[in-house]
Amino acid sequence: MAAMSTTASSDRQARGRNRRGQGERLREDFVEAATRLLDELGDDEALSMRAVARAVGSAATSVYLHFADRDALVLAVLDRCHDELTRAVDDAEAASDDPVTRLRARTLVLGAWAHRHPGLYKVLHESALNERAEMPFKRRLAERATAAVQRCMDAGRAPADDAATVALDLRAAVHGAVSMRLHQPGHPWPPLEEQVERFLVKLVGIRPPAP
Repeated sequence: MAAMSTTASSDRQARGRNRRGQGERLREDFVEAATRLLDELGDDEALSMRAVARAVGSAATSVYLHFADRDALVLAVLDRCHDELTRAVDDAEAASDDPVTRLRARTLVLGAWAHRHPGLYKVLHESALNERAEMPFKRRLAERATAAVQRCMDAGRAPADDAATVALDLRAAVHGAVSMRLHQPGHPWPPLEEQVERFLVKLVGIRPPAP
């Protein structure tokens, strides 16, 4: 009974801190810890709520006050990753007014992010969550990619076509190039910049740069 009383008292104190604004900070700590662990593991099925709590220095039960289950926590991590990617892509595009330069820059940013965060990239694209959970945040990057391709078409820098279809082909090609590098790191891959340039020429229809 004494142990139960102590636990209940601790829970009440934790909830009290939440009301004073500490709850949101603790939630962010859990997301940050899960992000680091997922990048190391490269597999959301290997992530445990207990490990996340331990990384924060909190009780395992406290994680469940913010996330119903592991899926909810992983989705929060992926949502944050997409927010960061969206900001990075927007910043890269903002450096130029030329639509082709902007499309090239955004494509390379995605490749560079995957290189820095291979574990997160694997979870993002290979997790079974893609089959059982809605990920509306993925649409944001897809819509921006379509808009970037459409700008090239509108400027006469690429043949008129269905921009969404062309953007999907480009994304699939880049994803394949990045994934193969992650899974076969010992292969003598050409620079990603060279492959991306070929994708832009062959899939989008952009004229190749002058030699």
